[in-house]
Amino acid sequence: MSLASDPGRRNMTIRRFVPLLVLLGSVAALPAAAQEDSQSRTVIGPSNIDLADGATALRMGNAEDGVRLTQRGLNTATGDRERVAGYSNLCAGLIMLERLDDALEACDRALEIDDEHWRSYSNRALVYIKQERYADADRDIAKGEALKPNARTLKIVKSMLLDATDPVAPSITIDDRRRVPDQDSE
Repeated sequence: MSLASDPGRRNMTIRRFVPLLVLLGSVAALPAAAQEDSQSRTVIGPSNIDLADGATALRMGNAEDGVRLTQRGLNTATGDRERVAGYSNLCAGLIMLERLDDALEACDRALEIDDEHWRSYSNRALVYIKQERYADADRDIAKGEALKPNARTLKIVKSMLLDATDPVAPSITIDDRRRVPDQDSE
């Protein structure tokens, strides 16, 4: 049975890969920048703990906590980089929760801030695949590939699109005829 003909199986496959497609910790790995004011100081660790913890929760497959923490982190996000990463992660978490319209809105917000954020195109393409909007998914995958040609997550999303639109049909032929030995040769 192909993924295209079994929506439950397709959703299980997509759900299994969503944590891999999450921003992969770009927020969690971002150290805080040095504060530039009258006294310059360096802060070690993520500049937005809630976004970092949200990204970690999403990577671990805990969508509810990941979405909650990411939303809280977005309320205190400073700078476009944090907001883009936060909205992209929020999109991925909402996909995991099957809240596709909300996920689409989060991806759109990320791309409004930075239209060259390939991960947001990848996440939005995944939303489109789940909504069976395959032409839109294909467009977003192409945009993402133009920005990051060898991105593993884009390759995974593209394979999900191909599984949905052009599934591989098994072409195995089993010849179960048995040859009966000649009676005369005994």
